[in-house]
Amino acid sequence: MSGYQSTKTSYATTESSYKSDNTASNRCGVTLMNNQVGAVVAEVMKTKPGVTITPLPSMIRVDAVNRMDYDYDEISEALGEEAGFFDAAAFEENMSTHYGRMIHLDDRTIMFANPEDAAEYIGFDLTASSS
Repeated sequence: MSGYQSTKTSYATTESSYKSDNTASNRCGVTLMNNQVGAVVAEVMKTKPGVTITPLPSMIRVDAVNRMDYDYDEISEALGEEAGFFDAAAFEENMSTHYGRMIHLDDRTIMFANPEDAAEYIGFDLTASSS
């Protein structure tokens, strides 16, 4: 015998948080740039019910259950600017991706997890059709 002793190593596996799942999540969200504006937007949004903020090295994830509203005047104020400074263009400039139905209004952007919840904003008729 050479003195070699066999050892068996076992590794614990964890489930990836990035796995594919096709079931409805009832969530919506955006990815913001991790810059001065994105950080302030995330600070404002983390005070909202059902919103989760996940800071990452180059981006900030903002996810919510069912719906979230980005109030432009509230964000403008948090940025130290006058009302109207932050608008839909500034929002899209600082956002790289989103999931859910996005509705831009004059004073806010609303994210919906379920397209049916956005029906009144997009003129979609949810009444059943008779065939």
